[in-house]
Amino acid sequence: MTGACAIEKVGTIAGFDAGAGHRGAGPGSARAQVHEGSIRWQLLDAGQGPCVLLLHGTGSSWTSWAQVAERIGGSLRVLAPDLPGNGRTDPLPRGEDGIAAYARSIATLLRERDARPGLIVGHSAGAAIAARLALDEPGGGAPAVLCVNGALRPLAGWTAATFLPVARLLALHPVVPSFVAALLKADRPAVRRLLASTGSRIDEAMVDRYEHLLRDSRHVAGTLRMMAHWDLRALARDLPRLASRLTLVVAGRDRTISPRDARWIAGRVPGCDTIHLPGLGHLAHEEAPTEFASIVRKVASARGLLPSPHRSLEPER
Repeated sequence: MTGACAIEKVGTIAGFDAGAGHRGAGPGSARAQVHEGSIRWQLLDAGQGPCVLLLHGTGSSWTSWAQVAERIGGSLRVLAPDLPGNGRTDPLPRGEDGIAAYARSIATLLRERDARPGLIVGHSAGAAIAARLALDEPGGGAPAVLCVNGALRPLAGWTAATFLPVARLLALHPVVPSFVAALLKADRPAVRRLLASTGSRIDEAMVDRYEHLLRDSRHVAGTLRMMAHWDLRALARDLPRLASRLTLVVAGRDRTISPRDARWIAGRVPGCDTIHLPGLGHLAHEEAPTEFASIVRKVASARGLLPSPHRSLEPER
């Protein structure tokens, strides 16, 4: 459907009032399927107040934000979609790929949901999409960006020469997603090992969630397609325009995105802030949702979305 959202409520999440309405399935409706154009989106749209958009990373889904969303939904409207091709959201139309294409699709979703986020929070690859969205926002009132272990630094050297070609080869082969999903079904500890390799402390709920995702061949195909077109060079050139609107959250135990990448970004974006979390890994927001919800509220307060707390945000630089 074009120009309107056909919404099917498919579930709830603890802590949100399912009775509040907004354009048919309200900020109080926890989980919904939204048909926008050619894409059927799975998303969380809950809470009341200024809007915060949460974007997950590669291979994940909106559920990675569930515990953070519960903790901030009382004072903020939280919108957290499965990115195209991930989780239960349909893939992008054929021929539409790359960071800008993901950002455009989300911008369209936001218009359909009558949502103008004042803060966009992105994890890993979702941080790049968050930055692109904020940079492309027309007119005044452009949102602030909170990047959590953000994949913002372009690949270089041998990695750049091999990663994209290999990713594209895997994404193009129709058998690969089914093979990967079947492999993970046969080797249950593989998902646990994969999560442990991020440097995060994992629990059984995290293992169960990612097992469910990574055993779905459609989700694997969407993840491979996303990786196959991941070119950060144009974004890196534009990042300085974010300036003081950008806050970097850097986990000291991250084994997926080197903390050195954040220093590289900070050196190129004048005025940006950095918050260090030395005891957490790549999945910091899932490891410590209460601590991370506090960071989101403090950044939202510093940006004028919430009343200022008694203790102001004092990020490390």
